[in-house]
Amino acid sequence: MPVASPTEIKVADEVWIATALLHREHLERRDFAVDEIVDRAKREGLSKPVRKSVYVHVIQHCVANRAPNSGRYRMLMETAPGRRRLFRPGDSYDRAREGSKIVPERDEVPSQYARLLDWYRTWSQDNVEDRIKNDPLLALRGSGKKLWADEHADEYVRRLREGWE
Repeated sequence: MPVASPTEIKVADEVWIATALLHREHLERRDFAVDEIVDRAKREGLSKPVRKSVYVHVIQHCVANRAPNSGRYRMLMETAPGRRRLFRPGDSYDRAREGSKIVPERDEVPSQYARLLDWYRTWSQDNVEDRIKNDPLLALRGSGKKLWADEHADEYVRRLREGWE
């Protein structure tokens, strides 16, 4: 089973590893600035010198919820302008990225990072309640229940239809 050497690792996989390491090092943080991810990739030294394309992958090629521009990966999510986190199954994404790579292949990353793939499997399934709370649309769930607190929905509709012919 071949394992990628530091010079053979794909740029997208390098970006994923750097972002996953940040998530593991800062469990309390939801996302990271683009520059933090690029700096973490530099510190990790998976490619020496760090390739300039790491930045482009963090900005565009790996970002699931942006329209693809050559790279179609779904490894990161843009949570706000200039902010990224790892993509999780169930996240929304640009449909032109359908079927694209979400995580590195185990045999394409240096062996010392293989445990990150196991960690990701658990992490990506955890915190469903947090994801709902942080999703602006899902956070609206139940927000209108006070509208009909004083009357039943059928009574409300009947009242609206009064006078219709």
